[in-house]
Amino acid sequence: MWKCLFNTLFSCLLVLAALPVEAQTLRVAKLKYDGGGDWYANKTALPNLIAYCNDHLKTDIAREEEIVEVGSPDLFLFPYVYMTGHGNVVFSSQQAENLRNYLTSGGFLHIDDNYGLDPYIRLEMSKVFPNLNFVELPFDHPIYHQKYDFPEGLPKIHEHDGKPAQGFGIFHEGRLVCFYSYESDLGNGWEDQVIYNDPQEVRLKALKMGANIISYVFTTEN
Repeated sequence: MWKCLFNTLFSCLLVLAALPVEAQTLRVAKLKYDGGGDWYANKTALPNLIAYCNDHLKTDIAREEEIVEVGSPDLFLFPYVYMTGHGNVVFSSQQAENLRNYLTSGGFLHIDDNYGLDPYIRLEMSKVFPNLNFVELPFDHPIYHQKYDFPEGLPKIHEHDGKPAQGFGIFHEGRLVCFYSYESDLGNGWEDQVIYNDPQEVRLKALKMGANIISYVFTTEN
């Protein structure tokens, strides 16, 4: 694993070295994918989560989200990539390979079901990892116990089908490389309050859980 991490970090450093100094800030990105699904949903979500993390975790993340395509080499510039949407997702073989290389080299993908994403993303992630499956994370997993404690696991933010919120993961060589928040809709909770008119208590749960994910990605060695 460390060899892969070194290779990824070295590649990122080469790219960063060619960038102007002001562009060399820690950044996170939203994943752009094919298939017709609304990958662009929740436009205020990531900027609000970034602001919350910078204020409460003392991170120094660029305030605006980036957009990165699944098959792009730029994927390797981001330690955390967020994916959301309601509809169809399609990964080509090249895109699946690129995403697999990113994840096995130290990257992290957070898939956030915005309602209706589940059947599509499970099929496409099977292209990325044909021999690995999503497994539900136990409530004592560290991702639920970073700065904020969630003893009952993923919080329920929006009703959707009324099913309980569940957090799934894909592990590669013992490392959590993908976290899938299902029937929770964290991104809707991160959005500007006027969009869904969620109570502040609900929005705070979503933001705190998002901050836990960011904290886990940036601080956990596994």
